[in-house]
Formats: sequence, structure tokens, C-alpha cells
Amino acid sequence: MEMLSLSDQPLWFLVAMLVKILVVFVVVLLIVAYTTWVERKVIGHMQTRLGPMETGWHGLLQPIADGLKLFFKEDIIPSEASKVSFILAPMMILVPAFITVAVIPFGPDIVVGGYVIPMQITDLNVGMLYILAMAGLGVYGIVLAGWASNSKYSLLGGLRSSAQMVSYELAAGMAIVAVFMLSETLSLKGIVAAQMQEFPIAALSFLPNWYIFSQPLAFCLFVICGMAEINRTPFDLPEAETELVSGFCTEYSSMKYALFFMAEYANMVVIAAIAATLFLGGWDGPFPGVINILIKIFGFMFFFIWVRATVPRVRYDQLMYMGWKIFLPLALANIVITGAVVVFW
Repeated sequence: MEMLSLSDQPLWFLVAMLVKILVVFVVVLLIVAYTTWVERKVIGHMQTRLGPMETGWHGLLQPIADGLKLFFKEDIIPSEASKVSFILAPMMILVPAFITVAVIPFGPDIVVGGYVIPMQITDLNVGMLYILAMAGLGVYGIVLAGWASNSKYSLLGGLRSSAQMVSYELAAGMAIVAVFMLSETLSLKGIVAAQMQEFPIAALSFLPNWYIFSQPLAFCLFVICGMAEINRTPFDLPEAETELVSGFCTEYSSMKYALFFMAEYANMVVIAAIAATLFLGGWDGPFPGVINILIKIFGFMFFFIWVRATVPRVRYDQLMYMGWKIFLPLALANIVITGAVVVFW
């Protein structure tokens, strides 16, 4: 089938595309902003304290206050820093996190005025390869920030992040190969459609065909490796304040400093959305499509916050040991077992 260029598309298609981009961008920004508030409140209650309470009702205006404070703070660039790289690094981390959301489906196609409008910005037949490529780009910003700061603490944080990314991105990529083998597609919409079919084992047909039931090991590996990929506790070694002051972002201030944490929370949304799409049926569920996937995304994000409040940081040698000698062999073994089941079942 011949593909139309963007200039050849009808006007309604271009308008719908712009509206979807705007809605997704605004919603992700709001989630990123208020995840900071939720994290403080959830961890506060887990530790028997209140969290933010003074700025607005129960501290609801705290993210806005933090944003205004950081926006108007003095922006300091170290005199010995590589200035161009120092300025570009935060954006190199944030941009891949936001554009990854473009291929995530948030619901079934809807019909408006006789036109079918997909509930995602674009559907790529290699959507997961696109996501893995964008995830790989994010680490360049961290490494560049560590190198450009001309600080030993920052440089060590950047080097840690590069080693951590190589270790855990490989294990995470191997873990989801089993999903591709079962769904026979790399399109996220196709993976969701495959999970909406009947469960292949007749005795368990009462279960939804979500891949968390047929691939529990791949699910656990992907979630753990995803947390390590986005430097969430207990895998926040690149910014370990007890060892590296603040790691790769030690020399940053003002909004540049805020961009690093915006990228972290945006990556939390992305990892939660991918896990929900690959293993929990995406928009499939008892409620309208968008509500289903949002519930699953918020459930994963609550889990990430819960882990931060309860699990201590691992040592760096433990981090490398788990990535190369535990998670990667398990992911490879899961591929072999899944392949045998697919061929001989």
C-alpha cells in the first residue's frame, strides 16, 4: 500500500494529529509535575509524617511553587565547564523521554464525524524498537552532563550511568523478546490486540490473555531492569548523594537542575506505560480504554514510589553482578523456554 506523505494527508488528519500531540504533552507534563507531590505525600505517610501541607490544600500547590522557585533562581555555570555541552545535556535527557510517548496506544480507535482516529500519536510497526532506541539516547545526556561539568563527582556519576545502561538495557531488551515471540509483532497496538484474544490454555480460559500470566519472569525482569534504567531507587547509583554528592547533576542549578528530575519522572511514566502495554493488556479492562491504561500506569508509579520508601540502595558491585550474572542469564533462559513452547505446543 502506498504511504502518503504528511503534506498529502487530509486537513482533519493533521488537526487530529496536532490535538493528540498537545493533549499527550500537557497530560504527561501534569503527571510529571504532580508525581513529585504524590511521591512526597506517599513516602511521608509511609514514614508517619505529613509531607507537603503549607502551599495549598494538603500542599497541592507545592509543584507550582517549586517550579517558580527554580525558574527564578540564579543559573550558575562553572567557569571550567564545557558550556555548550553543559547546556545541552539536560535537554538531551528530557526530549527522548517525552517523544517516546508518541507510539504508546491509550485506547481503541474512535470514530468522530465518520473519521477513524487512533488513540495514539502514531502507530509504528517497529514501535518497540523505536522506544528502545530513544531509551538508549537518554543516557548520552547523563554522560555528557557528567563530562561537561568538569567535576570528579559528576564524571563518576556519568560513567556509572553508562555502565548501568549497558547492563540493564540489554537484560530488559532480552526480557521482552518473549513478548514479541508470542504476539508476533513489534507494534504496541498489535501487542495489545494479541492480548485481547482468548487465553491459549483451555483450563485457564477464565483469565485474560495478558502476558503477565504467561510471561511472569519476563514481567519481573522488565520492571526491575526498567527501574535500573531510569535510575530509580534502589538503583540510583549515578546520583548517589552519600558517595557522589549529587552525581552527574552536582554542578547544575535553576531550571537545568529541574530538567533532570522532570526527565526522571517522565521516564517513570514511559516505563509504567510500556509495562502496562506489554504485560497488562494496555487499554484492555472493565472501564473505557484510557481509564484502564491510566489506572495501570498510576499503579506502577505507586509501586516505584513504594520501593523507594522501603528498599535501600544497592552497592555498585551488587548492581553489576545482578545485571550480568542474574538478570541477563534469566532473560536468555526465558527466551529459550518460550521458543520451545511456541514451536512444540
